[in-house]
Amino acid sequence: MLHSALINVMLKAARRAGRSLKRDLGEIENLQVSLKGPANFVSLADKRAEQMLLEDLTKARPGYGFVGEEGGLREGQDKSHTWIVDPLDGTTNFLHGIPQFAISIGLQREGTMIAGVIYNPANDELYLAERGKGAFLNDQRLRVAGRRKLADSVVACGLPHIGRGDFKLSLAELGEIQPKVAGLRRFGAAALDMAFVAAGRLDGFWERNLQAWDMAAGQIIVREAGGIVSGIEGDDDPLKTGDVICGNEFIHAELVKILKPLGK
Repeated sequence: MLHSALINVMLKAARRAGRSLKRDLGEIENLQVSLKGPANFVSLADKRAEQMLLEDLTKARPGYGFVGEEGGLREGQDKSHTWIVDPLDGTTNFLHGIPQFAISIGLQREGTMIAGVIYNPANDELYLAERGKGAFLNDQRLRVAGRRKLADSVVACGLPHIGRGDFKLSLAELGEIQPKVAGLRRFGAAALDMAFVAAGRLDGFWERNLQAWDMAAGQIIVREAGGIVSGIEGDDDPLKTGDVICGNEFIHAELVKILKPLGK
C-alpha cells in the first residue's frame, strides 16, 4: 500500500535497525552485555540500533528533537516535533533468545502523538498508524477486539522484577483481575502488548512504571485501531504518568474500575 512520506521515513529506519537486531539475535552468546541496573540489561545491539535510528530519522527530518532510551533527549531546532524511540523494547527477551521484542518509533507534534511504528524483526510483523488514517499490521487494517466482558477476555500485564516495581501492589492487582478474566498474559515487551491490543489479539493491557518510549508508538496505534489508551485514572496521559491501561471502551472501563482504587 502507499504510505505518506513521514511513514516511509519511519519504516525505512525501523527496517534498517531491525536487520541489525535480527543478525544479533542469532549471535546472542557473542554480545557484550553491561548492567545498567538490576536485571535491566543493555547490549551493544541496543545501542547500535538506537544510533541507526538516530542517524536515519535526523537525516530525514533534521530539525526534529529525539528522545531515545539509551541517549536521552537531544533537542532539535524544531521545538514542535519530537521522535520518541525505543530501539529495543523487550531487551531481556532478546538477550534470552525469545523472539518477542520490537523497535518502537513514535512522533509527537506539540504534545500529541501523530504517527507510530512498532516492528518486530524476528517475525517481520510491522504495525503502523498515522493520526486520522487508521492502524495497520503489514498493510492489513487493524481493529480492537469487540468483547465487552472481562470474563471473555484475554488481558496482558507487566510484572515487577528484581530492582523494579511495587510487588505488593502488583499482587493486589493480580488478585483482583485473575479471577475475572479468561486469561492473563505477561509477554515482556509493552510496545508489542499495545500492538496486540490494536490487532485484537489481546482484549486489554495494563502496566505501571513505564517510560514514554515504551508507549508512544503504541498509544496512537491503539487509538487508530478504535481503542482507548489512558493512565490508571482513566482520563490521564500515560506518557506523563508512566502507567497505562488500554483496550476497547468496555474492557478499558472495566480495568480502570478495578485498578484505579488499588493504587490509592
